[in-house]
Amino acid sequence: DIWSEDYVKNLVTEGSEVIINLSASPFTITKKMTREKMLSSYVSKYKVPIIYLNQVGGQDELVFDGASMIFSHTDAKTLKFKSFETDTREIEIIKNKKIELIFSEMPEKEYEDLEDVYNALVLGTKDYVNKNGFNGIIIGSSGGIDSALTATIAYDALGSSRVNTVMMPFDFTAEMSIEDAQELADNLSIPHSVISIKEIYKAFSDVLKPSFKDKEIDKTEENLQSRCRGVTLMALSNKLGYLVLTTGNKSEAAVGYSTLYGDTAGGFSVLKDVSKTLVYKLSKYRNLKTPVIPIRIIERPPSAELAPDQKDSDSLPDYSILDPIIEMYVEKDMSPKEIISKGYEEEEVRRILRLIDFNEYKRRQVPIGIKISDRNFGKDRRYPITNGWKP
Repeated sequence: DIWSEDYVKNLVTEGSEVIINLSASPFTITKKMTREKMLSSYVSKYKVPIIYLNQVGGQDELVFDGASMIFSHTDAKTLKFKSFETDTREIEIIKNKKIELIFSEMPEKEYEDLEDVYNALVLGTKDYVNKNGFNGIIIGSSGGIDSALTATIAYDALGSSRVNTVMMPFDFTAEMSIEDAQELADNLSIPHSVISIKEIYKAFSDVLKPSFKDKEIDKTEENLQSRCRGVTLMALSNKLGYLVLTTGNKSEAAVGYSTLYGDTAGGFSVLKDVSKTLVYKLSKYRNLKTPVIPIRIIERPPSAELAPDQKDSDSLPDYSILDPIIEMYVEKDMSPKEIISKGYEEEEVRRILRLIDFNEYKRRQVPIGIKISDRNFGKDRRYPITNGWKP
């Protein structure tokens, strides 16, 4: 394993003159720079050339980013391959008294976090859909930023003919949401339909009315709207052979701001490991190429639109507060005391951490999705649902 320096040291000690490493190293935001720094230090320390060849492609939640590299030990030259696509280069290995690598350096492209994350999401989506034989995908398009970014990534991955969006309005759906969902579809030239859930909701409500007798209206009715949409999307999926892409993000998954069997119903989650803050950054980044996501979607306050005048901020702290706390607790294993010491309100921190711990049961039941961080929800972070421990 090239990540262990002992591996390199032993090979050099045994007389290796060139190290060729065939790797299957999955992408995370920080890994490309970490790899390069590590391999460069080996070359400098052990005076041996390294040819690092990394796999390219998506497999379930993992995306292998390629980004192969060749390091010369004689002249400090480095050859970097393309990321997120196959790439072929020629090198010549000459052995006289010493091994020498001959190759032409390519102009080095400046490393961009957002570009790499976006490309990872596109490749992961493309390969999951294609390698598993789906005809295309279908997305519930709410007129919000999460579904807009998901649809745009799917378009970049699969093309316009294989991406389908559905707006499913109800009484609390703003007219601007309907307009923005249509504008997004027009900008992407993708098929778009509008299916009202009013009759579906009424049918469910009528059937449940006797059981709900004397009960106050509460979150049940809000969640029922979301589940009507989930049923609609899954029916279309079954009939048309399309994969449903869910549109939830990491921030929502962390605190349980979602409805089981509603907006979590689907087969693949593109934004599962993407915080809400990063969703906005990626949307703005993509619009720099071509402005396909309507600006109103990016600028308006996020809302689930399950109740009159509802906004995410009614239930959650501002994402500029929420997302750093999630990152510190989930990805960096920081304790409540350590997080509070960063200047956050103790009551707010403890409420968020309780939500993260409590909603493990929801996260166990959502689709797999693309990993981009050092620790995602899933294989990277395994906590029991049934436990009495509190941080």
